[in-house]
Amino acid sequence: MKVIEYLEKAQKPLISFEIIPPDRGKNADIIYRIVEELMVFNPPFIDVTSHAADADYIEQPDGTFMRKITRKRPGTIGLSAAIKYRFKVETVVHLLCNGFTREETEDALIELNYLGIDNIFAVRGDVRNYKKIHQPDRTVNNYAKDLVCQIKNMNSGVFLEDEQDADPTDFCIGVGAYPEKHEEAPSLAADIRYLKQKVDAGADYIVTQMIFNNAKYFKFVDKCREAGITVPIIPGIKLLTSKFHLTSLPRHFNISFPDKLVQDVQAAKNNTEVKEIGIDYARKQVEELLNSGVPCIHFYIMQDPASVKQVIKSLGI
Repeated sequence: MKVIEYLEKAQKPLISFEIIPPDRGKNADIIYRIVEELMVFNPPFIDVTSHAADADYIEQPDGTFMRKITRKRPGTIGLSAAIKYRFKVETVVHLLCNGFTREETEDALIELNYLGIDNIFAVRGDVRNYKKIHQPDRTVNNYAKDLVCQIKNMNSGVFLEDEQDADPTDFCIGVGAYPEKHEEAPSLAADIRYLKQKVDAGADYIVTQMIFNNAKYFKFVDKCREAGITVPIIPGIKLLTSKFHLTSLPRHFNISFPDKLVQDVQAAKNNTEVKEIGIDYARKQVEELLNSGVPCIHFYIMQDPASVKQVIKSLGI
């Protein structure tokens, strides 16, 4: 079943989760245990992230450095299929522009179609310190809008090469958004124009980057509606669990924190207190979002469900 169908049929706000595949060389048992813990909340869908290859520099015994290209977290497609059929829950597979050709993307979409996975989250992906060299006969999607177009073309039976009598796919497409604007966007208004291009290209719904200030989410939604964006806009929630998050999250995700939350976290004696502060803050934040009638709350779990479980149980949802 498609995400957009769940959203359209829901009588109350939904709860969804996002997880990451295990590191290269690790098995999937830890992920299965996490999903099993989350299934008590009956999520309609779970997102599984994707990661492109990156370059690491490894020091050699002689003091020189060797450049090694590694895809740290492979397995998104296989893990998504395993979760879908093992736990009877829809999975949303993240597909990237960066690090993958359009030809590789088409192959991945064909595999996902064979596996019965209906939901794709189309993102450009982080800019890495490794740039893949493409063969002359390979092409790329430069932006998420281009990836959305490719998926919509396949939904119409249009493949990169002229496949006669090709069967159309039927993917539901989600895209990301930044209530505080993407770091590369010149302004929030410009970023919303880029977002509308993704929606006009065929995106069915939007999930925001993590937010810690609901007012910014509400204002963002209003501006999107003014711009003619009518698809559901789901707020993304991440819980603070360590003081390190105060610097790491803004650096990596271009987000900001309310100063009161910053002061409370900085005054905490240890990470146990930080987790308590994060849980209490998220509970109030989620409660306000639910009362405002958001279509869904999307929790960024990654591989740490404990704090999120406490928030959900405290709200009785």
